[in-house]
Amino acid sequence: MFDLSLEMLRVVEDAAIASARTMGMGEAHASDQAAVESMRRCLDTLPISGTIVIGEGERDEAPMLYIGEKVGSGRNGEPMTVDIAVDPLEGTNLCATGGAGAITVLAASEHGGLLHAPDCYMEKIVIGPAAKGAVDLDAPVKQNLKAIARRLQRGVDDLVVVVLDRTRHQKLISDIREAGARIRLISDGDLSAGIAAAVAGTGVHAVMGSGGAPEGVLTAAALRCLNGEILGRLVVKDDAQKERMQQMGIHDMNRVYSTKDLAPGKDLLFAACGVTDGNLLQGVRFTGDGAHTQAVVMHSNPPRVRFINTTHLENKPDVKVRFR
Repeated sequence: MFDLSLEMLRVVEDAAIASARTMGMGEAHASDQAAVESMRRCLDTLPISGTIVIGEGERDEAPMLYIGEKVGSGRNGEPMTVDIAVDPLEGTNLCATGGAGAITVLAASEHGGLLHAPDCYMEKIVIGPAAKGAVDLDAPVKQNLKAIARRLQRGVDDLVVVVLDRTRHQKLISDIREAGARIRLISDGDLSAGIAAAVAGTGVHAVMGSGGAPEGVLTAAALRCLNGEILGRLVVKDDAQKERMQQMGIHDMNRVYSTKDLAPGKDLLFAACGVTDGNLLQGVRFTGDGAHTQAVVMHSNPPRVRFINTTHLENKPDVKVRFR
């Protein structure tokens, strides 16, 4: 797969600008729709034969970016075949309320390079490069935190663990506090938090708890580029969901998925753009000269990570480019 970094950058930037124009208006559906429509339009301009493997849901649930949808200008016969996973707007409520950490996200790989994760919860633990191999999804919370602290050469009380603020996490929160670590509770956005855990200087050392399985695959794609680690296990809520998973070829409901299990591709690309300010990326800023975005684009082969500031100029005669 040739380098699609700049093309994928444009996809997430356009979606971020579109959704940012709805920021703070209290309409989560409108924010998500703006991102979805922009992302779908932009994907169709790319010289690829793309298939959505993680998207907005099944075909009968989503009008566009549904699982199995074909995208790209070459989808009718061009040789460039790409699997694509998207979260057009992670943190729709964050965008609608002006909260921190909303981002637009896309991952791509050669065919078969991203797990077709079912739409269910996944129990997760996410850590950065220094702590790879030190944690176990079945180990007690205190043991995992001690192992992370040991690898980072600091005390457990210096660790910051991100947890989604959900009722289901009450015991997890209690165990983390009892171990002595600090917690950052978030209302949404465990994907963004997972990426931050693998980037030095963000102040996030681990992410724990259950969140969406599709978001787990997107996180894994980013971590393959960042040398971080995610361990995950699907959470089956009922027999109907278990049957659905079996139809998808998932038979071991207790399997612990590694980073490479979730994103096994040899040629992975990940792109995200800030919509509202967060730990990792600044949000979109609108000025009289245009829109200013900050994005991250990662590639696994060759391994590289780019943080990119872009000014999208207004088409006016008096527009100025400013050094930031």
